[in-house]
Amino acid sequence: MLPSPIQTLDMDAYRDQSTSLSCHEAECRKAALSLETTGCLYVRDSRVREADSNAFLDMLESYFAASDGKRDARPDLYYQVGVTPAMIETPRNHCTRASSLPLLHRPLTLCPPHADPKWRFFWRVGPLPPTPSKFQPLNAPPVVPPDYPNWSKVMDMWGGKMLQAVWGVAEAVAEGFGLPPDSFTRRMEYGPHLLAPTGSDFGRHGALGTVLAGYHYDLNFLTIHGRARFPGLSVWLRDGRKIPVRVPAGCLLVQAGRQMEHLTGGRVLAGFHEVAVGSETVEAIARRKAEGGSLWRVSSTLFSHIASDQVLRPLLGKGGGREGTATGEKSYPPLMAGELVMEELRAIKLGGE
Repeated sequence: MLPSPIQTLDMDAYRDQSTSLSCHEAECRKAALSLETTGCLYVRDSRVREADSNAFLDMLESYFAASDGKRDARPDLYYQVGVTPAMIETPRNHCTRASSLPLLHRPLTLCPPHADPKWRFFWRVGPLPPTPSKFQPLNAPPVVPPDYPNWSKVMDMWGGKMLQAVWGVAEAVAEGFGLPPDSFTRRMEYGPHLLAPTGSDFGRHGALGTVLAGYHYDLNFLTIHGRARFPGLSVWLRDGRKIPVRVPAGCLLVQAGRQMEHLTGGRVLAGFHEVAVGSETVEAIARRKAEGGSLWRVSSTLFSHIASDQVLRPLLGKGGGREGTATGEKSYPPLMAGELVMEELRAIKLGGE
């Protein structure tokens, strides 16, 4: 098997004040280049521990198995807090793009795409904006399921660790592109960051070839994942190659979303990905079933966002450059982050007309 082209950012080394300037700069450039060429980046961060991940996954496996998909749903808020049951979210139609790929690298998603059988739970991480947002449905307080006394504690613990990690990535990538370290993070302040565990029921949807999350990109800034207990995620590199993702032990996976694409003027593109049942998934299901474990696949995901009322505009010139040298506004005209999100939510059947 060829080595993965996705690079790894050592967050501990990045934070270490004793690290030499040249090593620090090299880590930042590596992180930026990996996002630019693959749309992805692995992150090693000792603050994010496997025991914490397991506590989170155990709780969410129990929740998805018991939820009726109604009590904790908030369709009036475009499902941006609470639960989203299966067969609601529908990927955008990217059939023209998919059909242009070599046969070996095409997604399994049907054309036109059907609604996904996956579930989600959105839990806001971090404080609400100090002043009312123009996009209040995107900035609603979290929904707390009453049957789980430790829900808020576990969700805030894991969501806080994930947000802390992606915050550091945002700083490192900004430096890697020659921007001030806070170029992205100051725009992330009071963003509607969402811890977004995604649940797939292998008791019903475990057949080989089943698409759990259709071919899509993410609408947010940076997405960060912990290790799932079942494989199934594939990503597309910028050159169109499809590769399965196996997150190394002790690492997290970061993917670029639409807001990152906008802020970099297309220097980084929102990465396409798909979750489907492959042969390794089937083997993992059989092992889990033999052990008597849950057959829910829960992704440990957080969507970081730019604050809804912040204006997105390219920060990079053609050669990288610094703030104020942007040249990509013809392709990426200024618009509020909330406007971009609402447009995408309507396209994937989560937003109103």
